[in-house]
Amino acid sequence: MINRQRIESAVTELLLALGDDPNREGLKETPKRVAKMYMEVFEGMNYTNSDIARMFDKCFDEGSEIPDYNGMVLMKDIPIFSYCEHHLALMYNMHVSVAYLPGKKVIGLSKIARIADMVGKRLQLQERIGKDIAEIIEMVTGSSDVAVIITAEHACMATRGIRKPGTKTRTSTLRGKFMTETSLRNELLLLNSD
Repeated sequence: MINRQRIESAVTELLLALGDDPNREGLKETPKRVAKMYMEVFEGMNYTNSDIARMFDKCFDEGSEIPDYNGMVLMKDIPIFSYCEHHLALMYNMHVSVAYLPGKKVIGLSKIARIADMVGKRLQLQERIGKDIAEIIEMVTGSSDVAVIITAEHACMATRGIRKPGTKTRTSTLRGKFMTETSLRNELLLLNSD
């Protein structure tokens, strides 16, 4: 679990290490504000993928309200953010698209967005975000046919080092038929294109 008091102490030490005075007027409350922000933006660190699957497992069983459906479900351009685990830098302008082939269960659409959001609220790699979302969608729906496509900008690329703002990173996580069936993969890419 996230330890708020340790975050406050660490931020105070960071301010001192930067050569500033944590007791000056503009910084007095900064450790508390940062700790409060971290509790929110890193909330996902409190949960495993299995925990998140249990939190957002609202599905509709086929045969009840769901008509027989044999196509792809694609939720496109879900906006989320995350923080890179290498530099603690923001990954922003991040959009996640999640596709799956329903079996006996269809997940509530808002749950897909909530899963993506919660997975992003961890120290992450963009590649792992896709893997984690795919794993959770598979746990919830029971479908092994899942795809996740992510596009994002990374502050560690834009503001330091190479300094290339506007550079986008795209990743894809393909499972089941999305990996093995070229026509399905092509349909996904066509439906997900801008």
